[in-house]
Amino acid sequence: MSTLVSPQLTPSMTRGKGVWAAAATRFKTDHVGLTSLVIVVLFLLLVLASGLGLVAKDWQTERGVPDAPPTFIGPAAKTESVAIAAPSGPNVDISAVDPLAPRYAEWAEAAKKYQTKDAVRADTLPFGGDRLGRDVLAKAIKGAQVSILVGVSSAVLATVIGTLLGAVAGFFGGKVGDLLEWVYNVFTAIPGILLIFAFAAVFGRGIGSVVLILGLAGWTGIYRLVRAEFIKHANRDYVRSAEAIGASNASRMFRHILPNVSHVVLVQLSIHVVGFIKSEVILSYLGLGVGVDQVSWGTMLSEAQSELILGHWWQLAAATIFMAVFVTAFSLMTDALRDALDPKLRGLE
Repeated sequence: MSTLVSPQLTPSMTRGKGVWAAAATRFKTDHVGLTSLVIVVLFLLLVLASGLGLVAKDWQTERGVPDAPPTFIGPAAKTESVAIAAPSGPNVDISAVDPLAPRYAEWAEAAKKYQTKDAVRADTLPFGGDRLGRDVLAKAIKGAQVSILVGVSSAVLATVIGTLLGAVAGFFGGKVGDLLEWVYNVFTAIPGILLIFAFAAVFGRGIGSVVLILGLAGWTGIYRLVRAEFIKHANRDYVRSAEAIGASNASRMFRHILPNVSHVVLVQLSIHVVGFIKSEVILSYLGLGVGVDQVSWGTMLSEAQSELILGHWWQLAAATIFMAVFVTAFSLMTDALRDALDPKLRGLE
């Protein structure tokens, strides 16, 4: 009788893809998510180039007349010649009448060498100029550096704080959970705007202060959702199996449970980035945001309010377009990441 030989299993056949590898594979099939990722990366590169002084470094320079309208072709510089000549006549000596007559020939020669140009600049201003004649496009690029830095950094800080505290409270429960619930209730009992003002009084103005203010005031919503998810997952079979083979608490929390609730974290991150960019606008408008020597989308929108009365809409349009494109792309990107990481959409549950 012939014996059957079982095929040898390779490691790739016995070991499936990890959570993150499977999510990456799923994300690559989402064309909207990939396009949004490219746009977000381009904005981040623009922020980096602005921070290094490669672009928009002269945003404070007056490039045109105040409130210059948008134009793609700058006004042509006018050339004006200066011609100075002696009075014409048949060998008439007028030096006795006009003592400057001997200098006419000298001045005429000098005028040929040094022709003057009108002081009209030929700069192109696609988004026009502001009330001081500064390039609105350069301001929008420089403002992206501040607004995106504040929005993303604040959202990441709030997400990290909320996720860590929510994971600890939901996984351990007991007295640790009760203590964190008390801290959560204290923060939520204070109106958000008053909490922001209180932190602003402590930290003052500046980019770093705004990041701390928004991050410390905005973690409660993420904490509540992550805590509920960890309570739900802590007693599931895959977590108990990991405990049975000797996995530590940290391993079960962050290697097993966190990847399965990461879609919730990403959604909250996306919402907070959008919300914190708007909050930076409010803080800058109230004088609690970035310094007066800096520009952000918030300060541009604040300036645009008085300009709209005069019919000057281009600064509002520039800040709004930049903000809308980044916020929309970031939201679509995180939605695609959420779909890629959601266990139900992966068919794991």
